[in-house]
Amino acid sequence: MLKKGRIKRVFPGNNTSEGFYSLYENIIGPEANRVFIMKGGPGVGKSTLMKDVGMAMLEMGYDVEFHHCSSDNASLDGVVILGIGVALIDGTAPHILDPRYPGAVDEIVHLGDFWDEGKLVAVKEEIIRCNKRIGRYFRTAYSYLKEAKVAQDEIRSYHEEMVDRVEVNKLCREVVCEVFEKHNPQHSKAGSIRRLFASANTPDGLVNYIETILQDIGKLFIIKGEPGSGGDQIMQTVFKQGDLLGVECQAYHCPFEPVMLELLVFPTLSVAILRENEHLNFDPGLVQGLSSIEVLNLNKYLDEVTCEAYQEEIQSAKERINGNLRRAWASINKAKAIHDEIEIPYVEAMDFDAVGRKKGELLKRILDYAGK
Repeated sequence: MLKKGRIKRVFPGNNTSEGFYSLYENIIGPEANRVFIMKGGPGVGKSTLMKDVGMAMLEMGYDVEFHHCSSDNASLDGVVILGIGVALIDGTAPHILDPRYPGAVDEIVHLGDFWDEGKLVAVKEEIIRCNKRIGRYFRTAYSYLKEAKVAQDEIRSYHEEMVDRVEVNKLCREVVCEVFEKHNPQHSKAGSIRRLFASANTPDGLVNYIETILQDIGKLFIIKGEPGSGGDQIMQTVFKQGDLLGVECQAYHCPFEPVMLELLVFPTLSVAILRENEHLNFDPGLVQGLSSIEVLNLNKYLDEVTCEAYQEEIQSAKERINGNLRRAWASINKAKAIHDEIEIPYVEAMDFDAVGRKKGELLKRILDYAGK
């Protein structure tokens, strides 16, 4: 009996304070054997097809990555069959993707071939109206996230003023030594870096799949601390040191401020570093195989007297952050509700028997690549 494969769940894009932020170029790298780019409107079956193919390959023993959509976390934007270099990726807006190496690696699978165009033309005005409303709700969500970032920058400025930099620098050196103590530097090639998101701002709030990302990790560092207390410095220092030493790194960016790092994973070292925050609902007890957890509490390096002096301003900024995050998530949820409405005429216009046959054809081709 075949051993079932394992699932890893990530986000290739995110709703951030900078708007929609795409890391879709990292769904699969240049080693890809085949990339199927899925085209078609909402409700045509792209996500279901990708999920069905991924689940079938899991049952056959292949490890599979499910790349979730930040605008609908129950839906998929991509599936990668690890080990054979095959991916299926949603190539429609807002993450429009076209073949980089047409025919040689990439090809388009257009599910619009299986719809009744006349039925969609009949409701054209409604589809256009709904799409405009969706765009409006996302722009509103991004405005709220931007306002939340202004408040977070204010908090960061207070803590940067009161943090003991000497102690943070000392801890930073200690962490670097612990992470890379057993690694022999190699300079024959540059370090491998893959950038994605482990958590996302979704219709359901802040959602993460961190436990699936850490399933091969033995040691986890968890950084706790207020913005500006030194967590970003530690993450960036460890990241740069890993790159200098040529270590393979999976860098997961912050869903709120995508220039920041939320999670670093070094698979060959079996080590990861997570920068925690009050909105991230993560239980390390869910990670199977995790043998060591080290918590780094940076708040102890903050001057208590200065903290007390700015307590009212910091509390006010936190309330603004929390309120704007809730409003942003609510706006994303409203956009999803309208998107669900748009799916109805597409579902009614589709020949899903033909889509099913296409899925069978794709699965057969993927198995051929597995055989090779």
